[in-house]
Amino acid sequence: MAWKDVFGYMRSMAAKKGVGATERPEEGAPLGARIGSVVQVQRSPVIRAQAMGSLIAMPADGDTRVLALSQLRLEPDTELYRLYLATGDTDDHEVFLQVFGAHDGAVEEILFCTQLARIIPETWDDQQAYTGAAGYGLGDQSYTLWREQLAGQLDDATLSTVFGDGDSIDYTRDAGAPGAAFYPPFRGSETRIDDAEGKRGLRQELYFMPYVRQLAGGGKEYLLITTEIVESVDGDESKRGIHVDFVVGIPVEQERVVVQ
Repeated sequence: MAWKDVFGYMRSMAAKKGVGATERPEEGAPLGARIGSVVQVQRSPVIRAQAMGSLIAMPADGDTRVLALSQLRLEPDTELYRLYLATGDTDDHEVFLQVFGAHDGAVEEILFCTQLARIIPETWDDQQAYTGAAGYGLGDQSYTLWREQLAGQLDDATLSTVFGDGDSIDYTRDAGAPGAAFYPPFRGSETRIDDAEGKRGLRQELYFMPYVRQLAGGGKEYLLITTEIVESVDGDESKRGIHVDFVVGIPVEQERVVVQ
């Protein structure tokens, strides 16, 4: 489902339901997920996507547990859930299932996502660009990843599969009018809990924009760029900070994901 369709759908559903109070992520998590739930993701969609040139990383072998659950609330009236299989708190490499569901509990789309990179926008100009406040940057019509940017993170074989003989790959913004040079990033918040009691976790403000490209075999690969302004960690509001996450995601059919 294209993101412009997601936001249009959620606006219509919110008009019928009304926007209620914030729930704890675990209370409304899709697929029956809880902290500690065992997750099995079939590898075949990832293998197929990698063969088509995707940057997605392979899921871990065997069973993987849900280490954290989060709820993303994006304007206007849109909710997403993330089931974190790796939080990236120590190595900056998040792995999660991003689930978009209808208000009746039905799952509309699942993305299997792996983090590609994290940067710190240290200057004021960079922060303005990555929040869209400058009127350019995050929200531009396209985004380009360069081979040299990833040379230290991917091996030569993977770089060759992804880039071929080229130096870059281009993604197109998956929101707003196709011809618009700039569309403001979606703004919202993420509440993540890291234990069943909700004592550990984080809260952060978000600026979010999805980009997409067609893979060689016809599949889609999303590049999710999110500027995250951390407001509190484990309830401690002194641990504030800002970073930008680049995450690659591919659609995965619900029958290929088992949560127990």
